[in-house]
Amino acid sequence: MASNKAHHATGWAAGVIAAALVAHAGAGGPYQIVSFLSFVAGVLGGTAPDWLELAWWSRRRRLWITHRTWTHWGIAWLGLLAYAYLALPSQFWAAPLFGFACGGVMHLLADWPNPLGVPWIAGRHSLKLWKSGRCDLIVVTAAWLTAGLVADHVFFQNVHAHKALAFVRALPACS
Repeated sequence: MASNKAHHATGWAAGVIAAALVAHAGAGGPYQIVSFLSFVAGVLGGTAPDWLELAWWSRRRRLWITHRTWTHWGIAWLGLLAYAYLALPSQFWAAPLFGFACGGVMHLLADWPNPLGVPWIAGRHSLKLWKSGRCDLIVVTAAWLTAGLVADHVFFQNVHAHKALAFVRALPACS
């Protein structure tokens, strides 16, 4: 599993992605308030698969279900993401739900590279790239690059991505 700090950082990136996609779908509401709500929900969703396992009703705050089982199930998070996205144009509640699901999916993507893996469909699957808590910088950087690309596409029609690509092509090593 990625560290708690990595899940928080990738949750913020998921919030940016969610807010941009909600605005792109035309469901941002007056003064983009609904987009902001989807951003906040994305930040909360970035850590949700872990805190949903806690027994909040007990004093000990122990896990009420085994770690990385139901709350980390990929099909459920992807289904919630698709359902909320399809409901965006017509339902107010869909935007925060979409943000929350974006955060949950980002959490699963951050947990996927380590040996414990994530139960995407039936069993756990792992990319087996590194042990838990290591290489968090790679995960966080990938999340924020994705957030930047999505925001650039939605708000600036890929202007910054095209300029960055032109800069890389102009480098001497790429000639």
